[in-house]
Amino acid sequence: MHVSDAMSTVVLTIGPTHTLRQAAALMSARRVGAAVVLDPDAGGIGILTERDILNSVGLGQCPDTERAHAHTTTDVVFAAPTWTLEEAARAMAHGGFRHLIVLDRDEPVGVVSVRDIIRCWAPARERVPATTG
Repeated sequence: MHVSDAMSTVVLTIGPTHTLRQAAALMSARRVGAAVVLDPDAGGIGILTERDILNSVGLGQCPDTERAHAHTTTDVVFAAPTWTLEEAARAMAHGGFRHLIVLDRDEPVGVVSVRDIIRCWAPARERVPATTG
């Protein structure tokens, strides 16, 4: 299977000046765990994840004043739709992250998460046998 088979094509894009509360509300409404941050001034694509927001709040920072750009990962590893799921999982394990932005011709076309890969490798219709003990 390929990344294109597993990725979510619901790509939430936000700007660098969105507050963390705004980002969290949009992520919650779209039911996604990451937002693609497009920063035309910095000339790049970054990612803001639920963990980034959680870390900020855990440090006592205010989600109404903290801006996405201050918490965005800009050193991003991108996936191609043609990558195998094994390649994506390897990149995630190596980098210690749970989301990959999928680019096609330098445009974000999807996001693939660890959860997406697991769903493909262990479909819901397959039941894990219960253990007795």
